[in-house]
Amino acid sequence: MVEGNTYMCRLFGLSSSPTRARAVFWLLEAPDSLREQAHRDPDGTGLGYFDADGTPHLHKAPLAAYADRRFAEEAKEVWSTTFIAHVRFASTGGLERRNTHPFEQDGRLFAHNGVVEGLDLLDAHLGADRSPVRGDTDSERVFALITREVRRHEGDIGAGIASAVRWIARSLPVYALNVVLTTPQELWALRYPDTHELFVLQRTPGDQGLDHAGTGGRMRVRSSDLSRAPAVVVASEKMDDDPGWRPLRSGELLHCAADLTVTRTLILPDPPAHRLTLADLHPAAAASQKAP
Repeated sequence: MVEGNTYMCRLFGLSSSPTRARAVFWLLEAPDSLREQAHRDPDGTGLGYFDADGTPHLHKAPLAAYADRRFAEEAKEVWSTTFIAHVRFASTGGLERRNTHPFEQDGRLFAHNGVVEGLDLLDAHLGADRSPVRGDTDSERVFALITREVRRHEGDIGAGIASAVRWIARSLPVYALNVVLTTPQELWALRYPDTHELFVLQRTPGDQGLDHAGTGGRMRVRSSDLSRAPAVVVASEKMDDDPGWRPLRSGELLHCAADLTVTRTLILPDPPAHRLTLADLHPAAAASQKAP
């Protein structure tokens, strides 16, 4: 159930594994649209990627991209096999770098759209495993639970994600839990429930390089290096008119392997046990989830 024409944080993930590609990112595209768009997603911008040796890097700023020209300049061009990007409209946690997506734990990068409540219950469930959490967001706590469950499943990331989100779905109030997680060679994405959309595009090699722009120019990525290499893209919205965009189903976990093989598994066939509506959210959270 999508509640109207909602706006929220924007997610973007890309894998061109095993090919390292250079991707040029504009998180807010044109000078004449910056002020308008920043009012929609004003609270932070972030980009995550990996060096050739697998070292993760996070480049993020806890303010609107239009207000941080240095961010725009420095984040324009990086090389990686996988990328993760996020434009934030804060629902939980103050406007600080530590609350800005993406997050890093155990060499993995993670970003989330949505609202999960009952954080006191989640903290109690995490116990000592809450130690990687540096900020105040529901998102980073969700990531900490996934990180713990991956360890408990002997490094199986898909099994760890499934275990974590199944516990959340039956134990915590959930409005939306759309996530993207990347490693140096792999990518996972989950849409849950059907509150907000999440799309995947499997790009085949062609004469044209990658050039995707989100609605209103809030997020754009371009790469001429991908003109002759395949790639898989995950995004909160269809970022161009390519007919290949496909929506993830509610509860569907997508895995893009190191060779770009894509598998889609329904891990949460039922809605959350404690499903929230906009009317249930506190004002700041509700404002982050609906159209202005």
